[in-house]
Amino acid sequence: MENNRENSEIQENREADREEARERVRAGRAAVVVGGSSGIGRETALKLSARGYRVFNVSRTPFKGERVRTITADAAQEGELSKAIRSVGEELGGIDLLVYSAGFSMAAPLEYARSGDYRYLFEVNYFGAIEALRAATPYLKQKNGRAVLVGSLAGDMPIPYDSFYSSSKAALCMLAREADLELRGRGVRVSALLPGGTATDFTYSRRVYGEEESLHYASSVKKASAALANMEQGGMNPSLVAEAIIKLAEKKNPPPVAVAGGKNGFARYLYKMLPERVTDWMVRKKFNQK
Repeated sequence: MENNRENSEIQENREADREEARERVRAGRAAVVVGGSSGIGRETALKLSARGYRVFNVSRTPFKGERVRTITADAAQEGELSKAIRSVGEELGGIDLLVYSAGFSMAAPLEYARSGDYRYLFEVNYFGAIEALRAATPYLKQKNGRAVLVGSLAGDMPIPYDSFYSSSKAALCMLAREADLELRGRGVRVSALLPGGTATDFTYSRRVYGEEESLHYASSVKKASAALANMEQGGMNPSLVAEAIIKLAEKKNPPPVAVAGGKNGFARYLYKMLPERVTDWMVRKKFNQK
């Protein structure tokens, strides 16, 4: 019994030493989180800070708390993200991790959607990610860094009346794959993480077209957006998604695309295996569409 106790204590001490060594490696690392003032981005910023990273939030809204420094920038305004990210890279002599978590969603019928709305969506969800990744690349190369773009299962699975969001996330996923192909030979790895529904305030900031805007689609838009809201609020905790982001970023050989959560991973696999006619029927049923 005494030997077992001693062996257990030795094992615990070794594990503590290994964790201390890992923390020393992390110490001094710099992370930039675009969209870190709320939701998944905020949870990621907090967890990175707790792990010893120097964390910079880049968003329109300041980060509430002293552990993360905010640089104000609007992802929809060309040039603002580049300026903010370059300021971090120049100040610190490199960036270890870029997380792009900015996002916007709208529920609207394709026929009546305003160009200003869906162009804004793509500026935030996709073109902002391109700008952030391009600006960060020289500084990521200095540190053999990583970039994680927060995508969505909606990029693989269509959501009725959320077509622009799904399209932007599909594009984001391909952007990560293409960027990883180009940059891995320069020491930089890029990945997209695909969460499913996640319980954050993102649900309540969605731009939902009303009856006057949706006209004869109004009832269908309302049903679809309500089903999506229920799915999100009953979905993953954003803290778990943040853990998946960090785990992906710290992998020795990260995949270009990963899914957050085993249930979501199975859903994505099933969706890819089944015929599109079947999966589209499943989507219609799930979102209460005819």
